[in-house]
Formats: sequence, C-alpha cells, structure tokens
Amino acid sequence: MIKAGIVGGTGYTGVELLRLLAAHPDVSLAVITSRGDAGIAVATMFPNLRGHVSLRFTEPDTQTLADCDVVFFATPNGTAMKMAPALLAAGVKVIDLAADFRLKDPVQWQQWYGMPHACPELLSEAVYGLPEVNRALLHKARLVANPGCYPTAVQLGFLPLLENGLVADDRLVADVKSGASGAGRKAEVATLMSEIGESFKAYAVPGHRHLPEILQELAAVAGHAVGLTFVPHLLPMIRGIHATLYATLKDKSTDLQALYEQRYADEPFVDVLPAGAHPDTRSVRGANVCRVAVHRPQDSDTVVVLAVIDNLVKGAAGQAVQNMNLVFGLDERAGLGGIALLP
Repeated sequence: MIKAGIVGGTGYTGVELLRLLAAHPDVSLAVITSRGDAGIAVATMFPNLRGHVSLRFTEPDTQTLADCDVVFFATPNGTAMKMAPALLAAGVKVIDLAADFRLKDPVQWQQWYGMPHACPELLSEAVYGLPEVNRALLHKARLVANPGCYPTAVQLGFLPLLENGLVADDRLVADVKSGASGAGRKAEVATLMSEIGESFKAYAVPGHRHLPEILQELAAVAGHAVGLTFVPHLLPMIRGIHATLYATLKDKSTDLQALYEQRYADEPFVDVLPAGAHPDTRSVRGANVCRVAVHRPQDSDTVVVLAVIDNLVKGAAGQAVQNMNLVFGLDERAGLGGIALLP
C-alpha cells in the first residue's frame, strides 16, 4: 500500500483528495495536516467521510510526512516550495496542487505570485501533470506540478488543433466559466452565495494567474509562443468549469470530429462527444473526466471547442490522483471510476 499524506486538508481540494484516496484500493491515508484545526477529527469537519477516514488533523511536520511514500500539497501558493526540498531529499514523492512548480521561470513566478521562489532549482525538474501530454515523464517523476483547473480545460480543448498546426495560434480565445468552489474555502464577500447568486460576471480580464501557465504549456505544444485572450467568469454554482474556445482554421476541409476522436481515443478521462453535441457541467460533477465537443458554425473558418470539467476533480484532486497512479506505476484509472452525479 502507498502511504499518503496531505498537507492542507481543510480546503475544498483537500477534502476532495480525502474522498478519492479513502476509496483508493492501493492507498493508505497516513497523515492529514491543518495548522488551524490540529486535533480535530476529519469526520467532524467533513461528515461525509464518517466511517471512511479515522484520522485527526495534525500540525504540519516534515519528519512525520517523511514517513509517507507520497505527499500532496492542497495548500495556498507558496507553501509547498518551502517543504518540498526536505521531503524530496527523504525520498518522498511530492504532488503540488497549488502553483508553486507550474511555471518554469522564477522571475515570472514572482511577477504573478508576488513572492520570490524558495527553491528555483527544482522548477526545471518538476513535471507538469497533464497526463494527456506528459504521461511518459510522469512515470519517472518525483515532483509533480498539478495543473490549474482553467488550464486543464483550455489545454485539453486546444491540444489537437495546436499539435497539428491547424489554426492561427496568434489569436486564440478562451472564454471560461467556473463555479464558486474554484475560489477556495475561505470567507470572502465576493464569493458569498448572496453575492454571486442570480448573477454572472467576468473577472481578472487584464490578466489571471493561470494565464502564464496556459501560455507556457500551449507554447510547448505548438513549438513557439502563442497569442491567447483568456477571460474567466464566475458562475452562481458550486462546481464545474465550462470552456468555450475559439480559433481560426487554416484549412476548412479538416475533419475536426475525426481529429478529436483519434487524438483522445486512448485517453481514459477525455470523452469526445458526437458531432453537434453541447456538453454541460453537470455531466462531469464529481468525476475525473473532461467532455469535449467540437463545432464549426455556419461552415466558416472558425472552430469552436467546448470543454467541461469538475474543477475540484479533473481540475484538481482527481487529476492529482491520476498523476499519483502514473508515478507509482498503477492503473491510471485506479480510484477514479466514480460516475458523475445527476441530477
């Protein structure tokens, strides 16, 4: 059994990790930390875990965590980079669900996250954990940078087009909407239900922190820098991301449906829907899957890709478990067979 620890277990991604790992056939939960709630039983805070998780929250302690085989960081940005070097030195695999190891350039990291990077020497080693692109690298990784939720949906939507050089990649557009849980489990006026209910708005139009991550990874696929307009929106719902992606085709004769079906034919967690379909976020609620549909409205040279994920699963904790499976040579689907919840 793989001994797993979670640092930062009281947030939405932390409890989602607990839910998934508690049912994983090859994982034993060993440690769950919280500075503010040490001593409290996990099931007291999260009653859905009664009978499944008997641990209590403890203070983060590197020596205790070093006894684990893998440690997940479900913490605010800037936490994992302070503890990862010691854990890696102890032979522990590290999977960070925050942004500490996503950007390869420490100067860019400081620009977007407002602090110097604590261990820039590890940035080049960290494997960006999008299995649909970096599966081979993940098999050998000891440090995994779990992608952001917006970047996961945007990349999976654009990948087939960029890999084949089919679109003008200097003017891509990503119009993306997220549920309120993407903002984390904290008390802020802007994300109170009475503030977001019966309303809808864009935010961070001048630049969202996920923008440099998306640009970095799309450029790696395209082989050169790309141009992207990325506009996130906040929806009055709890879970889910819906990405509507636009690009201009170089050749209108391309069979886009066949392209997407072939690209993702062997991907266990990407579902290409039939031609003409419109995926909805409820179809992925609680499941580690991205559903994709591709359109070419009015037979024009504009391609519209629709991609939906659960931001807490394929956009965070589920993808982290998928990455863990690959790192340890397990069946990639282990512990991730849950079917989306309806209604």
